[in-house]
Amino acid sequence: MVEALNHFFELNRPLVFFVYGQVFFVMGLAIALQSRHHSRLELARSLGWLAAFGLVHGLHEWGAVFIPIQAVYVDTAVIQLLEALHVILLALSFSFLLQFGVELLRNWQPRLVILPLLMTLLWAFIFVIPGLAWHGDFADWHQQASIWARYLLGFTGGVVAAVGLYYQAQRYIKPLNVPSIYRMLQVAGICLLTYAVLGGLIVPGGLFFPANWLNETAVPSALGVPVPVFRSIAGLVFAIAIIRALNVFDVEVDRLIEGMQIEQSLTMERERIGRELHDGALQEVYSAGLIVASARRKLAQEPALAEQRLERAIQAIDGAIASLRVYMGELRDAPTMHSLPEILQQQTADARLTALLDVELALDLPATAVFSPIQTHHIAAIVNEALSNAARHAQAHHVWIKGNIISERLCLTITDDGRGLDGQLSTDG
Repeated sequence: MVEALNHFFELNRPLVFFVYGQVFFVMGLAIALQSRHHSRLELARSLGWLAAFGLVHGLHEWGAVFIPIQAVYVDTAVIQLLEALHVILLALSFSFLLQFGVELLRNWQPRLVILPLLMTLLWAFIFVIPGLAWHGDFADWHQQASIWARYLLGFTGGVVAAVGLYYQAQRYIKPLNVPSIYRMLQVAGICLLTYAVLGGLIVPGGLFFPANWLNETAVPSALGVPVPVFRSIAGLVFAIAIIRALNVFDVEVDRLIEGMQIEQSLTMERERIGRELHDGALQEVYSAGLIVASARRKLAQEPALAEQRLERAIQAIDGAIASLRVYMGELRDAPTMHSLPEILQQQTADARLTALLDVELALDLPATAVFSPIQTHHIAAIVNEALSNAARHAQAHHVWIKGNIISERLCLTITDDGRGLDGQLSTDG
């Protein structure tokens, strides 16, 4: 069975490497085409390195298909040059992956920023600059350069990138309360750890440990399946997970728009309250001042009339105080991180409101009833306006608020024992 699998994959070796390269190239292209410069998430500013890794690594794997084809038509010197570029692309792709991981951890471990450059320069000084001169055997140089590119850059890059994704998911994504995206980043991190082993520790066969034991020849001999197949599967799952996780930027934009709408709504509400303060409470205070001034003039000649006017002034001031209490309650920013029942409970239990009204709240909402922050804000604003009107205009003493779900829609009923509207409305101009 193992021999049959080996024979099958050996016959289809070009196809395996083509698919392997395509997985990473498509992932890099998909990430590169989704510009997220406006995002406030740290992940957005690091994705360019991941895109570069996918594109360059895809080109490297395609080289394993096209370089043998070119060997039929060009001389050995050109093929050796292509092979040298091939291994340089491998190291460069892993360097981009390591840089991606370091960028994700920049806020937590800023000292790691220099790590990709140091490790890339170390590999280059050993294998690129003097390497060709040190080794008379080009095949041996190519093998050693590939092995240490995977050990130094591939394994380290995969592990650091996986840790970086975990850090970003815990620090910035989990608080957004989007479980599907959080899970996708976890899956992506697991795939990176898997790829760190498959791509960074399983290397071309060497004469030293562990390359002489764990290598690209020993694994197919034991399992019958070449290592690039496993790498392709890990890369495919990683690509799907990370591309699906990019939906976090759509969630971020939606919440940003909701925040702007809430801010606009609050601004309009404050403007309305400002106008009502000017037309209502301030006018009452001004009238009270005029009444007091008039009473002071009458105090000596007509004490009874002065007393009546002072009583009217006290009533006007009490009315202004009651209005100001309601306005102060309306000026509070509506919380958006709590559920609708929690916000309505806070509204109806506010001491500044209960000093004016007795409010009974009865909500019968199923656990599946979830409202977005902007919906919650609007509902809370409606209830707040109803309570304000009941206190100021209806002169109510008791308010009943009932809420339930009917035909998948929220039905909110607010009643009070106030005086209501006059049924005989005047139509005079």
